[in-house]
Amino acid sequence: MSQSRVALVTGGTGGIGTAICCRLASLGHRVATNYRNEEKALAWQAELKAKGFDITIVPGDVGSPESAAAMVRGVEEALGPVEILVNNAGITRDTTFHKMSAMQWQEVINTNLNSCYNATHPVIEGMRNRKWGRIIQISSINGQKGQYGQANYAASKAGMHGFTISLAQESAKFGITVNTISPGYVATDMVMAVPEEVRAKIAAQIPVGRLGTPDEIAYAVSFFLPDEAAWITGANLSINGGHYMGW
Repeated sequence: MSQSRVALVTGGTGGIGTAICCRLASLGHRVATNYRNEEKALAWQAELKAKGFDITIVPGDVGSPESAAAMVRGVEEALGPVEILVNNAGITRDTTFHKMSAMQWQEVINTNLNSCYNATHPVIEGMRNRKWGRIIQISSINGQKGQYGQANYAASKAGMHGFTISLAQESAKFGITVNTISPGYVATDMVMAVPEEVRAKIAAQIPVGRLGTPDEIAYAVSFFLPDEAAWITGANLSINGGHYMGW
């Protein structure tokens, strides 16, 4: 097994986040995530512990620079310096742009994009000093192709890859890789709550013929971590069953 590292996954209690946490823990890494609702987070932690996954939880709102910095301090006090960061936290506030309120725009940009600064800034100096790091943004197919009613979400997710490719250039000589993963439609609780006939229409547009699974996204995260992946930086890995094919 490769060396055990300290990994922080933001938004780790969601569907994709949970799969990422479990995947990294199964590889022997020491994994932490943040929470805003302590009761729900403790129940989530206990459920995973019963399955053999020991995930550290710390309070933290990644939309706030001060709260995110305190979150990182909490992780480092519990586990040690953060060596792997997965910027996974995200929300939607869907509506057509002409009806979109400033609040709907700002909430999505803040949680999905500003969080990349808020969570990464407190860990980047340590990674540079240690000459090793892995930073991964979980973006979206809709950051690549756009989506009706998601001007805010698509802008935030496209911005995540802009962040990736700039930080990748700055960080390469310090042994830090920075990459993006852009999932297509994944069978999380949020997507499965969509009416079945709508989901069937989405699946019909996917050449593979089905939605993705959270575990398939988590596998992609693990792909970027080992030393064998050290020459991969600034990449955007599309995982969407062929739904959108760019190059």
